[in-house]
Amino acid sequence: MVGVFLMDMRITPRQTVALSTAFMFAMLLVPVLKSQNVAPVDPKTIPVVDGGIGPCSADFTVNDANGAPVYNAKIRVHIAYRFMSLHKLDLEVGTNAAGQARFTGLPDRTKQGLFFQASEGRREASVFVDPAKTCKAELTITLEKKSQ
Repeated sequence: MVGVFLMDMRITPRQTVALSTAFMFAMLLVPVLKSQNVAPVDPKTIPVVDGGIGPCSADFTVNDANGAPVYNAKIRVHIAYRFMSLHKLDLEVGTNAAGQARFTGLPDRTKQGLFFQASEGRREASVFVDPAKTCKAELTITLEKKSQ
């Protein structure tokens, strides 16, 4: 004969406090453990943002008016794609110490092309790319001071 035992699964107030304390302690430890495993970022590594919506890419070199590379210039693009351009995607990447950055996974066809805007501090510039004509674009942007 097989016996079936039923156990009382109630949790006492003391157990509730102990479990809550253990959970809170574990949650506080997670950021500490993650921060110990972070490798330093190499300033020569080219930052890459993958849009994941196509085979095209755009490689950027951002310079100032004197031709020197600009570190941490932000390059932004707004992409409207697919049927009636109902899908939208905003991407941004910052440049490395050599003024380089890359977008991958860009669509090969858009209704209006891609308009990239770069800025750093009070300097800005923009460039237009039609991915149907140039799927693997290599672009150099020279930042100029904003006109007031």
